[in-house]
Amino acid sequence: MEAKTLGHETILILDFGSQYTQLIARRIRESGVFSEIHPFNFDLKNNKPQNLKGIILSGGPSSVYADDAPLVEKNILDFGVPVLGICYGLQLMSHLLGAKVESSAKKEYGRAKIKINSGSVLLKNVPSGSNVWMSHGDKVLNLPSGFKAVAQSENSPFAVIENKENNFFGLQFHPEVVHTEHGKTILDNFLFNVCACSGDWSPKSFIDESIAQIREEVGDKHVLCGLSGGVDSSVVAVLLHKAIGAQLHCMFVDTGLLRYKEGEEVERLFKENINVRLTCVDASESFYKELDGVSDPERKRKIIGHEFINVFEKESKKLGTFDFLAQGTLYPDVIESVSFKGPSATIKSHHNVGGLPEKMGFALIEPLKELFKDEVRAVGRELGIPEILIGRHPFPGPGLAVRILGEITKERIDVLQQADAIYIEELHKAGLYDKIWQAFAVHLPVNTVGVMGDERTYEAVIGIRAVTSTDGMTADWYPMPYDVLARISNRIINEVKGVNRVVYDISSKPPATIEWE
Repeated sequence: MEAKTLGHETILILDFGSQYTQLIARRIRESGVFSEIHPFNFDLKNNKPQNLKGIILSGGPSSVYADDAPLVEKNILDFGVPVLGICYGLQLMSHLLGAKVESSAKKEYGRAKIKINSGSVLLKNVPSGSNVWMSHGDKVLNLPSGFKAVAQSENSPFAVIENKENNFFGLQFHPEVVHTEHGKTILDNFLFNVCACSGDWSPKSFIDESIAQIREEVGDKHVLCGLSGGVDSSVVAVLLHKAIGAQLHCMFVDTGLLRYKEGEEVERLFKENINVRLTCVDASESFYKELDGVSDPERKRKIIGHEFINVFEKESKKLGTFDFLAQGTLYPDVIESVSFKGPSATIKSHHNVGGLPEKMGFALIEPLKELFKDEVRAVGRELGIPEILIGRHPFPGPGLAVRILGEITKERIDVLQQADAIYIEELHKAGLYDKIWQAFAVHLPVNTVGVMGDERTYEAVIGIRAVTSTDGMTADWYPMPYDVLARISNRIINEVKGVNRVVYDISSKPPATIEWE
């Protein structure tokens, strides 16, 4: 993963394995400063960002004195920009500068209060006695030359340290988590009072830079974009359309595994609101044929991915010749491929077009690969994309195939589409849709006994799921009001033929996953 060469101010985050590293980047960007994450062994000397303003050393689970500890050379402190070490990063900085770090007899996890000993630019407007979030089992025994402790906790005499002459700072706690009361203030002090950032990162600046880059890269050639109707591909399509107009051609493949009347809705929204060149392909019958009799979830995914590539390749040839394929890869996907542990075997694909560039000789255009999901939505709103698209809940690439447990039939698809549509409609009516990160219905492979009109029934069960989350990595089940649950259940059972029972999933992630397959 190479450092960016754009001109905006950049805070570089070196990742030592903390579960909070992405959160550091998000917090910095929320303050209007661009940040990028790289593994701890990133070659900064040869890939220094054009306008580097500061470096952050992340936390991590290791001990700096361990044989396999992730370490960096001392020259990481010689780039002439301020450096902030967080948790492990503080201990690493101290270690590099000659201080001793060892295991602490008394660990410190969870909430703690800091007492501010003296004034510090990093702690401006942070009151003494504030709550912070600790997570460490090691301690620094003595400060490096030129450093002083400006705050302490009950168990950490060096909770905040600084070397004002060299602009080196260290926090033994995590300012990026919500449990640290004034964490945003501390990070903003580092960004604006220490690194002298101006805050030039915004959805508008991203759009302006991206359009210029796309035009330069594409020239007079043509781009094919696989449009799914989801947030990511919609933003990619509109951004490219704004940059190159008629040189963009979008293709929407209806797999027959989409939400109720989704194909019609996507076609209407894009042709009426955005006016892109769009070809819609109904390939549902070919997908149904390939999935006939298949119940294993992994086989479903592979069949759908393979068939999508076949359809996409065949239909794209009818549209002409394309040099580029546009994809909605996001920053978490990029980070995942070059993590603290080193490059993983493959980038986890969230897009139906995975595998197409290699097969068809396309060059890839991934204009969103610098962005987190919330930033994609912000860019979409800046582009004027209708909220009905921007605010949509995530939808899996294999579609309803992973929400129909067991074999997939046209009848079961129809039942699930209707039940899901009722569920989502009731969430909108109750004003709950935007409070939920993801909500959907699941068709279970069991029938249960029921009574309708004094007659015994033996019909299908629909499960409904709703979770809150920020990125999908962890999720809590949403405490749905009982009256809303009652309306949803009543409508599904009365309006969807073949269903006589509705259940609500109250599992969090972990240990469960969000999707059922």
